[in-house]
Amino acid sequence: MALTDTFVRQVKHSGKASGDKHADGGGMYLLVKAGGRYWRMDYTHANKRKTLALGVYPEVSLARARQRRADARELLAEGLDPSAAKKAEKLATRVAAANTFEAVAREFHVTQASGWSPRYATRWIERMEKDLFPYIGKLTLPAITAPVLLDALRKVEKRGANETAHTLRQTAGQVFRYGVQTGRCERSPVTDLHGALKPIVVKHMAAVLEPAKAGELLRSIDGYAGQPMTKAALALSALLFQRPGNIRQMEWAWIDFDKALVTIPSQDMKRRLAQKINGRPHFVPLAPQAIAILRELQPLTGHGRYVFPSLRTGERAMSDNTINAALRRMGFASDEMSAHGFRAMARTLMIERIHGISADVIEAQLAHGKSGPLGAAYDRAEFMEQRRRMMQEWANYLDKLRKGADVIPLHGAA
Repeated sequence: MALTDTFVRQVKHSGKASGDKHADGGGMYLLVKAGGRYWRMDYTHANKRKTLALGVYPEVSLARARQRRADARELLAEGLDPSAAKKAEKLATRVAAANTFEAVAREFHVTQASGWSPRYATRWIERMEKDLFPYIGKLTLPAITAPVLLDALRKVEKRGANETAHTLRQTAGQVFRYGVQTGRCERSPVTDLHGALKPIVVKHMAAVLEPAKAGELLRSIDGYAGQPMTKAALALSALLFQRPGNIRQMEWAWIDFDKALVTIPSQDMKRRLAQKINGRPHFVPLAPQAIAILRELQPLTGHGRYVFPSLRTGERAMSDNTINAALRRMGFASDEMSAHGFRAMARTLMIERIHGISADVIEAQLAHGKSGPLGAAYDRAEFMEQRRRMMQEWANYLDKLRKGADVIPLHGAA
């Protein structure tokens, strides 16, 4: 039974040494002791029972405690630990009194995190804590020159994480811009590092580009004898041709079966930081063939967050090497086909074999940024019907390839 303001105000301590617990639902309760009344919330995270302190009555009212409970449950729904988040918030408040890079970065993180997804906010601060705070965190912003920042970024380069180094340069730029805006420094050294980092090497992604070979690949997927989740991920990689990370990290919350649509949040797309924060989501229409695969998978993984959870722990997404390892088991060498190759396969075969599909529609579905009003238009939801027709034609074409049917060019109307 839910608590009332009157009960909370009038309830007395029974004398029990451990205190009296009065439940309000959702794990929250009022703990009454001789010395006062305390709001608490019991919850489970990472298979461990924990208790979160929500405040002391009457400083924290019943309504305020319930709001804090709702906030905590929202964090849990995102896979985050409310206790850890509370500690991080306290740490950020304490450190922000200084003028160090870490203090300004944490302050910036606190001011911006409400507009970010919990996942992006967590990744942002974790990258800082791992790669920049240990080296420049205790330095004041004016003391961090371009060579000092470059030295920290090159430590990341040395471990082979060139793309991460470039990302950290961008995030450091956010901190320095905030520092300029709040009077902590006069300029950012990040602009002086243009061209200083090693370029990101674009690797050739092996892909099957011939219709007959594609049919062989599809039949191999149908006959795959490994984990059902891996088989489904392979099949959806072919049908949806999205980036491997968006396939393996797909969440059930993104899927709308009624609308036959997957909506990938902007922050989960491969985009520049500003676009991740402010950009539109990416829409992926689902043909009936794709919906059927997801429906079959739902009883297996639908109780969790991810469509393709890790086999070791359901709290994480499938490993980034799972698809490539499955392709090797199926007999496709690393120079023949890769997880990323499904995108090139779809683009090539649709252009060459399914006539009438606009290249702009294909590029929009691949989530390739295209400048100009036409590219922007095709990326809007209003053009979803053209993309739906394309995805259906592509799914039908794959069915024909799978059966070994005639693979002469088709005539579409997308």
